Amino acid sequence: MRVLVVEDERVLADAIATGLRREAMAVDVAYDGAEALEKTSYIDYDVVVLDRDLPKVHGDEVARRLVAERSATRIIMLTAAGDVDDRVEGLDLGADDYLAKPFAFLELIARVRALGRRSAPALPPVLERSGVRLDPGKRLVTRDGAEIALTKKEFAVLEELLRAEGAVVSQEDLLDKAWDEHIDPFTNVVRVTMMTLRKKLGEPQIIETVPGVGYKL
Repeated sequence: MRVLVVEDERVLADAIATGLRREAMAVDVAYDGAEALEKTSYIDYDVVVLDRDLPKVHGDEVARRLVAERSATRIIMLTAAGDVDDRVEGLDLGADDYLAKPFAFLELIARVRALGRRSAPALPPVLERSGVRLDPGKRLVTRDGAEIALTKKEFAVLEELLRAEGAVVSQEDLLDKAWDEHIDPFTNVVRVTMMTLRKKLGEPQIIETVPGVGYKL
């Protein structure tokens, strides 16, 4: 899942990003509204965690523009103003969810995951295919009932393959969803991650390489 955190309080923004990355999400950070609009213009995010009170371009305007573009990106607004009128106003702007500061980080994770499922065609919270079962909430993977320990990136790659439901996923799409904007597009990190993932999943091999196209499960 690809997430953009938009928050002008840098310590808070970086803390949120770090926590979401620990949940195997690919996370970018913007510290003002203008930077957020720039990033969303060329990256398709599943979820934007958006503070309302932003410098340069207000969070309300960022939400309006994303909604006007009919983007599939889901928006969760963060703000220190937590009364009913503020929540209603935020939702009326087109936000999908609203969380008042201070908030419990576990609740933010759950809400981001829920919105991420809504950014694509509806899929069950637990993904299963070919004997593999992946539970994003519990960060648990099993094959034929046996638990498999994966790194964050292996987990994220497997999640994207399962979400594709048998369709081919390109290397570019995997880089986009499992790594952040700082990754070198010419790196071989996807191939290396796929090798270690296949090894951990064991025999018989269930991840197929489609030459020149990508991978499918």
